[in-house]
Amino acid sequence: MPAEDEPTLDPAPPESPRELRFAYVPGVTPGKWIRRWEERMPDVPLHSFMSDGGTQLSVLRDGSADLSFVRLPVEREGLNVIPLYEELPVVVAPKGHEITVFEDVALEDLAEENFLDADELGGPEMALQVVASGAGLLILPMSVARHFNTKDTVARRLTGAPATEIALAWPSDATDEVIEEFIGIVRGRTAQSSRQPSARQEKPKKAPKPDLRGSGTGAGARKPKVAQRYAPNPDKGRGKGSRKKGKR
Repeated sequence: MPAEDEPTLDPAPPESPRELRFAYVPGVTPGKWIRRWEERMPDVPLHSFMSDGGTQLSVLRDGSADLSFVRLPVEREGLNVIPLYEELPVVVAPKGHEITVFEDVALEDLAEENFLDADELGGPEMALQVVASGAGLLILPMSVARHFNTKDTVARRLTGAPATEIALAWPSDATDEVIEEFIGIVRGRTAQSSRQPSARQEKPKKAPKPDLRGSGTGAGARKPKVAQRYAPNPDKGRGKGSRKKGKR
């Protein structure tokens, strides 16, 4: 028994189960990646939330998210960044504007228009409200314009404007197998890809097949001899009339 003055040690608290958290900017639709994750990694909960352009990196710095879908350009110091795809630009105008009669609009044809800055107006959602009032036009990624879908505005594809790009970012010192699994899913790797951590896990070995040679069964066993149905013909192979006739 321990001495009365000997302190008792509390048991260490159990480790919380691993989970994965990611953020994404407006316009990104992560549903397909979430579904694939739930199919392949059902034991690791996946949590997602939307972040605006101003917090797309801060959620990584403060630990709110393990990964973040960001809109480039971003400051890459201390981060791993994988570009994923480009977004088509659109110009958004109030209803009744002359661009509504076109399907595509060239940027050079809008040189005399007043363009608004979404960041200065508090983000794309607020900027679209200003566009609806007739104060000016706004250039946005098509996915963002569709996401907010503000009443009394129209959007047309814009040619001659630089495209924006979506990328996946995470802290360079925080990579582990769970994060690698998510990256592989986003990049389109199959569940059987050798680059997926889940596919590299050691699988139980199958028991060797028993050796059936000599046991009378199995592919390697010799077939038993088939008994002859008729007695051999003693005259087979002799010339005609070779049998001697016996005396009667």
